[in-house]
Amino acid sequence: MGVATATFVESFKARDWRHFDLQLLLYVLLLIGFGVAMGYSAGYNDASAGGGMTQTVKTMMWAAIGLILFFVVASVDYHWLRTLAAPIYLVVLGLLVLTMLIGTNLFGAQMSVTVAGIDFQFSEVSKVLMITVLAAYLAGRRDRIGRLSTILVGGALMAVPTLLVFRQPDLGTALVFVGILVGMLFMSGASLGWMGLLAGGVIGALPVAVSMLQDYQRQRLFCFLDPFADPQGACFQLVQALDAVGSGGWLGRGLTVGGEGQRGYIPVQSTDFIFTVVAEDLGFVGGVVLLALFGLLLWRILLVGWQARDAFGMMIAVGLASMLLIQVMVNVGMVIGIMPVTGIPLPFVTYGGSSLISLLFGMGILQSIRMRAHKPTL
Repeated sequence: MGVATATFVESFKARDWRHFDLQLLLYVLLLIGFGVAMGYSAGYNDASAGGGMTQTVKTMMWAAIGLILFFVVASVDYHWLRTLAAPIYLVVLGLLVLTMLIGTNLFGAQMSVTVAGIDFQFSEVSKVLMITVLAAYLAGRRDRIGRLSTILVGGALMAVPTLLVFRQPDLGTALVFVGILVGMLFMSGASLGWMGLLAGGVIGALPVAVSMLQDYQRQRLFCFLDPFADPQGACFQLVQALDAVGSGGWLGRGLTVGGEGQRGYIPVQSTDFIFTVVAEDLGFVGGVVLLALFGLLLWRILLVGWQARDAFGMMIAVGLASMLLIQVMVNVGMVIGIMPVTGIPLPFVTYGGSSLISLLFGMGILQSIRMRAHKPTL
């Protein structure tokens, strides 16, 4: 469905704030608040983290920057992203190549670039940007969506950044890219037969991909099959996480209390393993509340996609929902021992500026789609 793109200036004038989705913003703010509280609790007993305050202040600063970006992006007609799809794709590749060339080594992976003392993980914003690129491609092939060529070209578009991220090596983000591709192809109406055939090929190539990982990454990846096979070695982090989750019980031990227990032995607990803080401090009930918030946000995102004026807006919403869903499933799954430990952040809750700002950028695009689901009043 073709939609005329307004000039850049007109896109600001054409906004219709009467259709602003307050529920979408509310769920996002609640999740950010959850992340601030959990980050403070995680660092409360850690003197190196400034008693939790340094991390909390940084998170609030990033949230403020991200929310400004959110409102700016919401004000601009999202169709500009379709117009600029090709340059955006080149920017994504450039950022990921730059990371490989001059990136800072973090936990054995070259994932961030340091500028003026601040670390930027370009792979985070690349996930959102690639959703817009793939959405533009699929929206332009609505009449040929069932063809094998559509799936192959879409897969090729996503394969290049996925391989660049995998070579960092960042297996978690690479899996998110694959999840986004699968989700968007499925919801676009692509042939399930062709998708199944290609999925078989990807599964067949997994042993090769695993062999390219570092030894410690392979060991940690398979710890979920038997965490107690090496509880003091490769599986130490997972075993401690399981202990921390179990110690929370139904209602938890209370904010800032859990840090004195099992999770004090968990490295990067405020990042990849932030759900251990939720489970130990707030218990099973707190974990369910957090997952319910994610469920409400995903429902709202899909509703925005359903009400979008065109296929491009719908596919962006589907891509963002797929990205959030796979990150929540894998992050929580690895903490409770049913998924491999791959280093995927928990959206809005994991400590990290690049992730939070990128997510708010994506939510701003969703608001732009929602505000233009109805013909704007000039």
